[in-house]
Amino acid sequence: MTAELVRGQNHTLPQTRLEIRVSAGAPVVAGATLGDERGTVRGVEWIAHPGSPQLPGLEVSRQAAADHRLAVDLDALPDEVHRVTVLLALPMEAGGPTRFGAVASPFVAVTGLEGAEIATFTLTGLDSESAVTALELYRRQGVWKVRAVGQGYAGGLAAMLADQGLDRAAELAGSIQEAVARGMARSVAPPPPRTPEGDRVRHAPGPAGGQPPVPPAAAPQPQPLAEPTAPAAPGIPGGPIDYAHPRRQSTAPPPPPPVAPPARPGQPAQPVAGDATGWSMDERLYNQVWGMFEDLARAAAAYRSAVDFAESRMDQELERTLSDPRSRIGGAGDRAREEARAKRDELTGRAREALDRDLAQLAAEAAVVEPALPASYAGWDNPVWHGYRVPMEIPMALRIGDLHLPESAALRIPLLVRLPLERGIWIDSGRTASEAAALTDADQLRRMAMESAVLHAARLLAVYPANEFSVHVIDPAGSAAGPLAPLVRSGVLAGPPASGPGGVSSVLARLTRRVDLVQMAIRAGAADSLPPDLDPAEQLLIVNDFPHGFDDRAVTQLRYLADEGPSVGVHLLMVADREDASAYGPVLDPLWRSLLRITPVADDHLADPWVGHAWTYEPPVTPPGSAVLEQVLARVATARRTGHR
Repeated sequence: MTAELVRGQNHTLPQTRLEIRVSAGAPVVAGATLGDERGTVRGVEWIAHPGSPQLPGLEVSRQAAADHRLAVDLDALPDEVHRVTVLLALPMEAGGPTRFGAVASPFVAVTGLEGAEIATFTLTGLDSESAVTALELYRRQGVWKVRAVGQGYAGGLAAMLADQGLDRAAELAGSIQEAVARGMARSVAPPPPRTPEGDRVRHAPGPAGGQPPVPPAAAPQPQPLAEPTAPAAPGIPGGPIDYAHPRRQSTAPPPPPPVAPPARPGQPAQPVAGDATGWSMDERLYNQVWGMFEDLARAAAAYRSAVDFAESRMDQELERTLSDPRSRIGGAGDRAREEARAKRDELTGRAREALDRDLAQLAAEAAVVEPALPASYAGWDNPVWHGYRVPMEIPMALRIGDLHLPESAALRIPLLVRLPLERGIWIDSGRTASEAAALTDADQLRRMAMESAVLHAARLLAVYPANEFSVHVIDPAGSAAGPLAPLVRSGVLAGPPASGPGGVSSVLARLTRRVDLVQMAIRAGAADSLPPDLDPAEQLLIVNDFPHGFDDRAVTQLRYLADEGPSVGVHLLMVADREDASAYGPVLDPLWRSLLRITPVADDHLADPWVGHAWTYEPPVTPPGSAVLEQVLARVATARRTGHR
């Protein structure tokens, strides 16, 4: 079964003799570097590129092409090599594309020698980058794995090589491009492209994970955003955002053109739900939501840039005026100050008008998109939940909250993460720097954090087919009985919440055993030989009030589940205050970093490194007095008992 990876996800390799196939919409340079245990490339002799295409256990193409096949024999690599990194770059040919945003998203597949795909990765979200680290093969505890990377470099091949610690990276990049140019000069013209019927069409999975901006944590991590809208005058945003969404493109066939109400003369076209590309309406809506996220980021970045320019220009004019002693006294100085401030206000006002125009169009788009969202993308107040039925297949993504910026707090963008989950989630129950947290009692914060965890777990149960998702709970002191009541009463949990040291140990032992057995079965190519008592469903472990009730062994097991669990269907949802675990010191730092941090109250901790925004995260809530949660869980429980929707 092929693993379709998203950025940051890994997958165990069942064999060591492999091919790495690259497909791109334009000629690209394909190469690879070897890294030691620390990932260090020791020198140019550890780089395979068109000018030096062969290394022990590795061979790459000799020239730029739209399709490549790289041969890898992991057993033939030097013993000190622990990592193979696959690199792609655009050739610096005259008239050719200079950034990946101008070409189709590259597609990379790791296959066996017989051609069977093991893992695939579509590099979406690239824009100004001209070089990208596509994926890496790495050895951990004697087992080789592949990880989807997708890290782009606007500085090109030189910046990418320098990032790997190579000296004289610019000189090496130049020699590689020279070798590519010589190869292209010798090459013949490519044959005419095949018709769509002759090629296998692949769809881009959309932004990862995205990783939200977090997510920047991550990002998140959120997808790279486009450059701010080009200004019509220095610092002033240009025309309104193009809502045809030119960057929301994949290799999937375009959707049928939506029927939109005719626009009035001089007015922008009315937005419609599902105007992005994709194989299904759900995928089109997913891509449209992330397109709205990018549009809002660009609009806010352009506005902030314009305001900064206006302030800087005013300061410069005042400095020039006041540098002349004659203008410091009398009416000349006052007039200069008034003129400078008037220019600043004019520029700022024009920028605000452009922003308001873009925000109005985005608000109109959100107004038609939100009601059209499927249950997995929809808020708890969406009417789609009143007609909820247990699905027959896993959806593309899951909504875990909303994002907004201070320029328009009322405009909320759904925060969607891909399924299956690529990393665990940490709901921070501590007192953060946000105003909402400062005004909330510590005990109430803990309760709200657990209520948020219950909502996330309920949504996961609701969007998976019956009996394909199991939820376990560790509540060492039994302090979460109230928030857990909807899950317990409905009977959707795999077992009663575990309490006390014995309960903690028992649940962790079962899930650790499951991870071990599935990993061993995958390595041995014997996935059908798992014990009959092993639950094949995806597993979610909710941990409340960590680290209370955990001894050193339990902490180690939890870290193991966070690291290795997602790749084999075991996921972690942890409710914890990091300060409570401060006694462990840096030992738990890898655990916190491996989890996506969200909060039970509004908090602007999600930094977006692409445009410098701090996005405010809003956790999901059910409408006051609504019984939607209990109704959905009741239908899930019925489907689990009867096996019917």
